[in-house]
Amino acid sequence: MRRWNGWGLDTINYPLTREALAFLEARLGTGARLKDTELEDVLRAVPSSRLPAHPLVDSSPVERLMHARGQSLPDWIALRAGRIGVFPDGVAYPASRADVRDLIRYAASVNAHLIPYGGGTSVVGHVNPGGSDTPVLTIDMSRMQRLRHLSRASRLATFEAGVAGPILEARLRADGYTLGHFPQSFELSTLGGWVATRSSGQQSRGYGRIEQLFAGGHLECPAGSMELPPFPASATGPDLRSIILGSEGRMGVLTDATVRITALPEREDFHAIFFPTWERALAATRQLSQGNLSLSLLRLSAPGETAITLALAGHAQAISALERFLSLRGIGADKCMLLLGFTGQESMVNAGRREALAIARKYKGVHTGRTLGKQWHKGRFRVPYLRNTLWEAGYAVDTVETAVDWDRVPALIVAVEQALRTGLAEIEERVHATTHLSHTYPSGSSIYTTYLYRLAPDPEETLRRWRVLKAAASRAIVSHGGTISHQHGVGTDHLPYLQKEKGTLGIETLHTLCKQFDPSGMMNPGKLVD
Repeated sequence: MRRWNGWGLDTINYPLTREALAFLEARLGTGARLKDTELEDVLRAVPSSRLPAHPLVDSSPVERLMHARGQSLPDWIALRAGRIGVFPDGVAYPASRADVRDLIRYAASVNAHLIPYGGGTSVVGHVNPGGSDTPVLTIDMSRMQRLRHLSRASRLATFEAGVAGPILEARLRADGYTLGHFPQSFELSTLGGWVATRSSGQQSRGYGRIEQLFAGGHLECPAGSMELPPFPASATGPDLRSIILGSEGRMGVLTDATVRITALPEREDFHAIFFPTWERALAATRQLSQGNLSLSLLRLSAPGETAITLALAGHAQAISALERFLSLRGIGADKCMLLLGFTGQESMVNAGRREALAIARKYKGVHTGRTLGKQWHKGRFRVPYLRNTLWEAGYAVDTVETAVDWDRVPALIVAVEQALRTGLAEIEERVHATTHLSHTYPSGSSIYTTYLYRLAPDPEETLRRWRVLKAAASRAIVSHGGTISHQHGVGTDHLPYLQKEKGTLGIETLHTLCKQFDPSGMMNPGKLVD
């Protein structure tokens, strides 16, 4: 069963080793182990629904609780403390386009707001109902997951938008294909959610971000229906797909999505390379990202993240042997780990690996083989479960992410980490911040920073600390010319910083589009634009 106040299935855990816990305690102090609110107590606090009955709408307390929050740190604080605040008044499970149209008409007739819901994995507030006198209906798309059509000749597949990552990939792989879109939330997130938030998968370098994969689809909105044909190319004015990409449920409900698929690769290898300094590692990564190699993954961890990655890896004897080997090769405490994924035809993978390793050697990189790469690939969707374990040990963990051109990468990383590490200095609480580059482009890179701090005995204080840190990091991003989000979207958490990035005319354009598709403003209000 899925956890109601944490990540993922309750049968899966990510234990911390004694060494890893000691690592955290040395940097942050001993965590405060808090008692979570019981499910039964939260359910008793769910208010009565304000929605009239409808055959597709479930107004039971448990359904409304399960759809009240996403997976952001503020969501976790609210759920664990039993202070959810606002609940949807009902949850609907449509099974067809006709059901979606019916639910939009129903919501309009009772003056309700409507929130499209995929996997509920948002970390910036996409699925949270806002507090108002207006009732809220959440539309859970999980019953719409059929593969409608697959064209081998065109390499296009049309799915209903509620299909979750593992189901989508299983159906494609049965026919010898893959979408290749693997965000860290892959286990629970959905195709419609990926499109609505402009998601980026971990192997986006090889397969593309969702905007390259999304070929067309069908949208149901208050103003009507819109079909987006999957043309290979078109010169008929602005591309309407771009309006739906990243629209965060403000325009309507995406019921079907056509995606560009790829034949399963002949070979896929993941390797690890260690560099003696950040400067050499960054230069090598930039050159690799600007080359024409068969790379599907370039993931560079800065020294701090490299250290915590090895500390959390377990296998203490193997890690100790690795450290000794690297030391003999001149790589010490400032080492940086680069993971490379090679995907494609075997001949191209072999050629790409040879060229990549040659580039790495120019920058004093030491190739350590496939072991760490295999471990990362095997456990990449288990990492979110570590959030559960860290919370239970008394630590809050969150991330901020951005993207910027290569010239600004070094200064922006320093600014974000410094803003986080000093953010709680006034109360003498330490913050541990580490960074990796996980999506690289010829002109620049994403920057993904993870930070940890101790939970406070009072959940309101834990939330206040998060607000201080989130604001400090966001200001650093904006002031150094980074986008406020590379892959998490806007939701509510990034709204205060969107004006700076889009400008007045850009924000007005988004408002105009929302009104065109949704004249009465019933669709997911308060997200993307206020």
